[in-house]
Amino acid sequence: MSDQQAGLATTRLRLVLWDAATVAAIKAGDRRPTWHPDFPREDDLGAASLWHDGDPWGPRSIVRDGVVVGSIGFFGPPQTADDGVPEAEVGYGLVEEARGQGLATEALEAVLVPIDRQHVRLRASIEPTNKASLRVAAKAGFTGLRGANEDGELVLVRPPR
Repeated sequence: MSDQQAGLATTRLRLVLWDAATVAAIKAGDRRPTWHPDFPREDDLGAASLWHDGDPWGPRSIVRDGVVVGSIGFFGPPQTADDGVPEAEVGYGLVEEARGQGLATEALEAVLVPIDRQHVRLRASIEPTNKASLRVAAKAGFTGLRGANEDGELVLVRPPR
């Protein structure tokens, strides 16, 4: 995923890979002027705990009009599943004000481009009551249901492309 290092962009968004300073600020509860007042969310703090320096599979800021409104990323690089297919888990989320505008779908579609070049299967764990996130996953091609994880979230799968 070498093109991941430079960042990804869509028509409305920039997806910026987190660096050590960003992660340190999130963990310390610091505020940056380019962050939406509701960023970081609790899930962003969790993503910061998964961050490893130089990992192109790590979390990214979702930036709209110069303001960080959420994050998207993988829970680490792909691992070979029992059936021999490389698989990774993706997570994404937006501050409330940015929801309902198609931004999560746009961000997810952008990170899928380099993933598809590598034929990686993806998982997403989503609360069954989070209908918006389930719609985002469905639009991105998550068609398989593996059941639920230990937290009661639905585990959806997107086949490799």
